[in-house]
Amino acid sequence: MLKAQQGWCDALVDISQTYEEHGQEEAESLAGDVIDQAYGYQMGEVLFKPTMTEEPQTFRTTREGALSYFVGGNSDYPDDSGFALGNWTECEIDNASIFISERTANTMGKVHFTDADGEVTTVDKTWAFYQDDEGDLRIVVHHSSLEYTGE
Repeated sequence: MLKAQQGWCDALVDISQTYEEHGQEEAESLAGDVIDQAYGYQMGEVLFKPTMTEEPQTFRTTREGALSYFVGGNSDYPDDSGFALGNWTECEIDNASIFISERTANTMGKVHFTDADGEVTTVDKTWAFYQDDEGDLRIVVHHSSLEYTGE
């Protein structure tokens, strides 16, 4: 499960770097591959609440919605600018807790994203992973929100 989380982080940085070096089309292709490998959309709807979305498109239960959130460029989601295109250079997982039972693993904690200017964005993140019939862990719940700062 820790390997799956780190794989997600590494993939986000790869998408960002691909965008910087090769443009939108290649970043979108890579993001699609990442979604297909990491998420459980092939099993049904995924309970995905990205960090920076708002009504009426807060939740991204379809692959198309997830892809748009990560790389933008979809007219059906006009407010998406592409979170994965944020010129990220590092991504670090800081789990507060992990719960594992049979074919599921649930995590809650922080994820720290560092951009090319050295600025760090931290989000609170909850993931639920499900082990599919082939033994691969798939993200079936992904909830992310900006840290509460009390302001």
